[in-house]
Amino acid sequence: MEFEKLCSIIAEVMDVDPGGLTEDTAFVEDLGADSLNVFQIIMGIEEKFDIELDAGSVEQITTIGGAVEKIKKAMS
Repeated sequence: MEFEKLCSIIAEVMDVDPGGLTEDTAFVEDLGADSLNVFQIIMGIEEKFDIELDAGSVEQITTIGGAVEKIKKAMS
């Protein structure tokens, strides 16, 4: 469930097909995300999941799978 919601956020920000995203997809290397894109994705995550991610943990997120883990951790 988190994965699908996250993919919809990423697809909207990056203008990509959510069906082509996997947990191994890297934000910078695979999607070409810049710092503004990453910021928009993080803001979308915080809004959609009603959570707050601290800056330290956000810097460690490089893949969609990593983001899903941070979301699950923040929700628990």
